[in-house]
Parts: sequence; structure tokens; C-alpha cells
Amino acid sequence: MPEVRSPSQRVADTCRRLDSDADAWVATTNGDMPWLVPLSFLWHQGELVFATDASTPTGKNLAVVSRARVALGDTRDVVVVEGEATLGPSTDLTADELRLYQSKHGSDPRTWADSVIRVRPIRIQAWREENELAGRLLMRDGLWLQNPEDLWKERDERDRDRHPSR
Repeated sequence: MPEVRSPSQRVADTCRRLDSDADAWVATTNGDMPWLVPLSFLWHQGELVFATDASTPTGKNLAVVSRARVALGDTRDVVVVEGEATLGPSTDLTADELRLYQSKHGSDPRTWADSVIRVRPIRIQAWREENELAGRLLMRDGLWLQNPEDLWKERDERDRDRHPSR
């Protein structure tokens, strides 16, 4: 079993996953029937951005219940995001979001999806094994329990100290 990561390492690993993972499992409900679907995503300015059609079960569910749960990774290294979700037209993608989505996924979602889902995280948990369950909560009420920007600054400073020529 891998060693337990510190809270700051878990936040850093989670931020890296949000930036680099391509796909996630998205769970929605209409209050009666749950729906789970894999979707490609973009992490941009603190939101998960997905493309789909409003007529899909996911789109229809979000019109009724504006919350979603999103899972990244596998059962031995998982990130679970709970958040408020909004559904809007895919033409609402900003130029920056479109550029980043195309760079990450190689397609323009406006050509195949009529809608964009934006999930603003309220709660994020991450763990690898049973030994990390106790400290799995990384975000509560939309606030990181460790500030990721501070963690990245600390990492950059450590790297500069170790490699002064960089």
C-alpha cells in the first residue's frame, strides 16, 4: 500500500489531475433516476467544462436538478467532485475555453454538442487506498482546505532552490 500523502500533496495531485485528465464520469439525476456517463472535460478557472446535447439524459437531468458528481481516475486513485451545475448553449464557450478544449481534445465541441455543462465544485475528495480515507476531504463549501496557488508557489520555490540555473 502506498504511503499516505500529506494534505498539500493531495491537493497538488488533484489539481494536476484536473488539469491533465481528459475524461471523467459524470453523475446526474432528475430526482428519480440517476444517470452516469463518461464525458471529456476541461478544467478552466475553477470549473469543470463538459460538452453534450441538452436532449441527453444528462442535459435533461440538469434542467431538473442542478447538481452533479464527477469522478476522475480509478478506484485506487480517485478524485470525486460534487458541484453546482449549469447547462448553457455551446456557443457560450469563451474564445479561451474553445482554444484550450481544442488543444486538449482535438475538436471544436460546438460542431457536435449544442450545450455546455459547467460544474463549480463545492466539495472535492481524493484518496488512493484505505489509509487515505481519513484525510480525503480537500474542498468544503467551495473553498480549498489548502490553497493550491500557495502549493504551486512553494513547489516552484523548492525547484528553484534545487536547480538555481532554471
